[in-house]
Order: sequence, then structure tokens, then C-alpha cells
Amino acid sequence: MPKVIVTGGSGKLGQACVRDLVEHGWDVVNVDQVPPPGEIGEIAPYVAVDLTDYGQVVSALGDVDEQTDGGVDAVVHLAAIPAPGRTANAVTFDNNVPSTYHILAAARLLNITNVVLASSETVLGLPFDVPPPYAPVDEEYFPRPESTYSLGKLLEETMAAQFCRWNPALKVSSLRFSNVMRPEDYARFPSFQDDPLLRKWNLWGYIDARDGAQGIRLALQREGTGFEAFIIANADTVMNRPSAELMAEVFPDVPLRGTITGNETLLSIKKAQRVLGYEPKYTWRDFV
Repeated sequence: MPKVIVTGGSGKLGQACVRDLVEHGWDVVNVDQVPPPGEIGEIAPYVAVDLTDYGQVVSALGDVDEQTDGGVDAVVHLAAIPAPGRTANAVTFDNNVPSTYHILAAARLLNITNVVLASSETVLGLPFDVPPPYAPVDEEYFPRPESTYSLGKLLEETMAAQFCRWNPALKVSSLRFSNVMRPEDYARFPSFQDDPLLRKWNLWGYIDARDGAQGIRLALQREGTGFEAFIIANADTVMNRPSAELMAEVFPDVPLRGTITGNETLLSIKKAQRVLGYEPKYTWRDFV
């Protein structure tokens, strides 16, 4: 079985990722500072690592075969302070950006050439206090970070692209995840419906953790090399109102590209569909 290190495998998206990869035949090792909950700890070995320490990262990626047989084929880097405002800006930056550099540098040192990074929808310009240039938003316009957290994600993507330039055999897929949800989170969604301004900050987007995990697995399987960024969101919005109607009310001056039907996502997943074969399977509407 191919072996993959998943950093942050104890987190919300990380747990779904570990479970999905194990179910699809990957040999997974969870690298995190937080021990995993019961089931995840049973299906994947856990290694406690401080990713801000380069020596620990190299050891985790290079010595992991003391716990399981064989070398490491790929790395999925999800571990991070996961959003703006969780800690002081400098703390967020000092944790997230060096950790990603350490993952990329250790992978280069150890000749691991398949890396998936967790980026963020925030690089698209969230919270859209300044309206987006068009909708649905996609990967075609240059990132517009509006927070230190988002700035860090842009720097991480920039580093990844340069690591790929240094090593033509390297493949890095940067996944710009939307707001990650579990089924139990969907109980809140009816409360969004009366006020479209409550969720305008990310164009009413979300990602079911299980569909996020699918995106990770497909990115690991992506053919070719080099750096690519993908928006990973669900196929619909968090709202019952049609997406075009929401845009007309809240962002009347933002041009719409193409035909937007029903509750179609305004965080375009067309590149992920075309390149990765990504097709979301879950919707909050089945749980509320």
C-alpha cells in the first residue's frame, strides 16, 4: 500500500481525510500535536510532532518507517491554526508559514515528490468586504489576502510553486478549502436563511469534510508534476434562495460569468472537476 503522512489528522478535516484514505487502501500515519479520537487512533498510527521544529519534521517524515514498513510516498499537510482570529496574527503566521516550509523542505530532502497542502478560500479575498471581481470566483485571478492568516496561505502557495520549479519531479496540489462542515454542523443552516448577509463573507460556500477528503485523495492521484491550486467546495451553497438572486441583492455590481442555476456554488469547482475528477457527494439538504 502507498504510505502517506497526514499532518493534522486529528482535526475536523484531518479525521475525514485519514478515514477516507484508509478506506481507499492507503497506509496512513497521523502526525499532529493533538492525539486523535478513538476510531482514528485505531486505524492510523499517531506520531506527536511540533511542525515548527524542522528537525522533528525531518525525523517524522524520514524515520516513520520505524513504526510501519517502508518509506513515505506522499504527504498531506493539513495541520495549522485553521482560521483568522484564533490567535494573535503574529502567532498564526509564526506557526503556519514555517510549518509549511518545513514540510516542503523535508520532502525535498527525503525525495518525497507528492505533496498536498491545505490552502484556504480566504486567498480569494474573503470576507469580501471588497466585492470579488466576478462570480463564481475561481483560480484565475491573483489572490487577494485580507488577513494575516490568508497572507500566510498565499506565501505557502508561493513557496510550493518555487519548490516545484527547483524540482521538476515534484507535484504539489494546493487545495483552497471552503468552510469545513460535519453533518452535525448542518443543524445551524436553517438560521442562515432569513438574512443573506450572515454568510456573504464567503459567497455562502461550505465544504462537507467527507467531500474535502475526496478532494485530497484525488489530488494525491493527480497525474503530472508541478504546482496547481484548486478550490474545493460543495456543489451548492448554504442557502435555499437561488445563487443568482443572492448575488443580485448583495453584490449587484459584481458581474456573473456563465449561467448560474439554482443553488449552484459561487466558489467555482470547475477546475477541480476537470483536472481531478472531483464531484461532491454530500449536501446539507440531506441532513436538515
